[in-house]
Amino acid sequence: MAQGSENGSSFPSFRTSPLRERVLGEVHARPFRPILSPRTILHYAFLTNSEEAAKDQEWLAEFCISRGTQGPAPGTRHHTLSFGGGTLSWEQHAEFTTYTWDGAANPREIFGKVPAAHPFGAAFRAPGDLLVAARLELRVPELGEDWRSHFDASSLTVSSLEDGAAMVATDFRQDGDGLTRFLVFNHRLSDVQSGAVVQRLLEVETYRTLAMLGLFEATRLQPEIRRFEIQLAELTGQMRDTSALGANQELLDKLSALAAALEAGATASTFRFGASRAYHQIVKARFETLREEAAPGELSIASFLARRLSPAMRTCQAIEDRQAMLSRKLARATTLLRTRVDVELEQQNRSLLQSMNRRARLQLRLQQTVEGLSVAAVSYYVVGLISYLAKATKETGLPLPDANIMTGIAVPFVVLLIWWTVRRIRHNHGEH
Repeated sequence: MAQGSENGSSFPSFRTSPLRERVLGEVHARPFRPILSPRTILHYAFLTNSEEAAKDQEWLAEFCISRGTQGPAPGTRHHTLSFGGGTLSWEQHAEFTTYTWDGAANPREIFGKVPAAHPFGAAFRAPGDLLVAARLELRVPELGEDWRSHFDASSLTVSSLEDGAAMVATDFRQDGDGLTRFLVFNHRLSDVQSGAVVQRLLEVETYRTLAMLGLFEATRLQPEIRRFEIQLAELTGQMRDTSALGANQELLDKLSALAAALEAGATASTFRFGASRAYHQIVKARFETLREEAAPGELSIASFLARRLSPAMRTCQAIEDRQAMLSRKLARATTLLRTRVDVELEQQNRSLLQSMNRRARLQLRLQQTVEGLSVAAVSYYVVGLISYLAKATKETGLPLPDANIMTGIAVPFVVLLIWWTVRRIRHNHGEH
């Protein structure tokens, strides 16, 4: 029976799952940080494998210690620390790592010089290959259209967020520092809401970039899949015109090699296509959460991204479907050819067994002939011994019939005895 806790609680103490703290803590992971206006946010995402992620966490721990703060605990995947008058956030994901820093913005100049206090200088150690680089400025509403000069008019998107509580503008192009610019005007967002909007916009930029990686994997696989389709058509054509067992076995080997190559490519691309679908779903979910709508007379961010992102996802899906269809066709062709080979082998085995049966019958007849001859030969020698015995006995003077008569009388008995002995031997050895 469970006992109460030592502090006098009326609730019993139960055995706790080792995952309980992690599950409960996941709700509070990556919280929205309040952000004041005006503010400049720098965001970088790096592709990292498990080894690079482990080294990056070690470097961050040393970096935090050098600044007199505590580093991330082992096993944690996010951490924040004060840096340069702002906050540096670190997050690790399955295949990428992000660093985000916010600092004071020049109140008089939009997208002015990057604050010198940012952490991404010579002392910063990139954990992997850079994939996403963005600069977001959070501003109070300003009159006039001067902010448009900082964007490319041909790809400029302007959207209303949170039912008009904020407005965001971007052209998804890189500036001189290689950063994608986002400009957010805060109309009536609280500091916490501003932090949530900023984080979601940066996630849109990160995940839409990661989702596009599947398109290049699909583009790489297209020529290979086309080659597999041509080879499969050629092999199935040869199947129709081939009947010899050796040729069928050679075709079966080629089909098996083709299927192995196809499955290897499909297995390697499964993660990439699955990840792209997941990232695309996250992007769509973030737009729904932001309640993003196009500003009057403007193009929305969602519409702009859908122009390329949606076709890219359909291309990935089409490649996956072609791989699956090709795999099924290869499986059917391999099964059909293997069935044909098995039937031909069974026919050969049947012919071989029939030949073996004929040889066995011949051997049996030969054996029976040899047995008959052996009965006659053994009987001849036994009768000869009886003849010698009768002659020797006659010489002793015993009153016995003539030796020749005794020998003649003994012949049928000896033959029957030898024949019966041979039959018993065969019966005892199970030879019927």
